[in-house]
This record gives sequence, C-alpha cells and structure tokens, in this order.
Amino acid sequence: MRLAHVSLLEDFGTRSLVVHGFMVLAFANAVLVGLFVEGQLGLVSFVALLNFTAGLWVAHSIHSLGNATTDDEYAGILNELFDTNDGADDGFDTGRFGRLLALIAAVTAVALLTSAQALPGSILPIAVVAVGAIAVVTAITGFLIALGASYDDSQRRTLETIAKNRANSESVDLEAEPRPATER
Repeated sequence: MRLAHVSLLEDFGTRSLVVHGFMVLAFANAVLVGLFVEGQLGLVSFVALLNFTAGLWVAHSIHSLGNATTDDEYAGILNELFDTNDGADDGFDTGRFGRLLALIAAVTAVALLTSAQALPGSILPIAVVAVGAIAVVTAITGFLIALGASYDDSQRRTLETIAKNRANSESVDLEAEPRPATER
C-alpha cells in the first residue's frame, strides 16, 4: 500500500529537507528556551532540545554517508534549496565541505554561547565537551562524504576514459589494412 505523503520521502533530497527543517525548529527552540525560560523547566527543556538536535544531526550525517554511494543527484541541503552549481564534479567538493564547516562553526558557537548562559557552572564543561564532540563527528562525516564523492567521480572518469580508449583502439585495428606475413 503506497501512501502519497510517505512516497514523497523516498527521495533522499526530500528526506534531507524534512530532517533539516526539524533540526532548525528544535535548535531555534533550544536557543529560545535557553535564553528566556528560567528554572528547572528551562534547563531541562534546553538540554532536551539541544540533545534532540544533536541526535538528528549525527543521524542525518551518517544517513548521508550511505547516500554518497548512490547515483542520487543530492549534493547538499543548500544545493537542494538553491541552484549553487559550484563545479562539484571537478574533484574534492571544497565548496560543499566549506559550507558544512561554516555551518558547524556557527551552530557550535551559538550552542556554546547559549549553554554558557543557560547552564550552571558545574554542568557547562560537560556541555562544552558534548557540543565539541558532535561538531567533530559531523566534520569528520562531512569530510568522508566529500572525499567519497570525489573518489567515486574519479573512478567514473577513469572507467569512461578506459572505455573510450578501448573503443578508439578497436576502431583503429578494424581500419588497418591486413599486411602480408612477409612484410611484418
């Protein structure tokens, strides 16, 4: 039984947009709660929303690793939202990796600044280590995705070149006139 709203999520790009939407909502609410809600409720809500965002981020990063090996046209959330066509087919996708690092830096900075504001001094070092670990894991995963995509692109170009060379050599052999055995 195929449901229309579920079949929309078969495409990785659509799933990525939905997951990123959840991450933005959860992170924005974590920041708002951390800055404006006092007491235990604010503390627990901030930590819960920040953890939910981090879990989505890591899970989606790992999910993206699996998509990097497919023939899917997905090339990052910004490329899904806007046509950034930055020449990603020419080796290591530095544009995508750079945007990912900038995003990681911005989210990490906001998370740490909000944590410093919302969390008591005894819990803050734990939050700093946790947020830093999430940032490092995400950066490593992003690097592996960019590296894997460039490796796959290199392999594709190599196979195309080999096929082209074989086709050219076969056409040269067919066009050559057979020479008598005494002239060889």
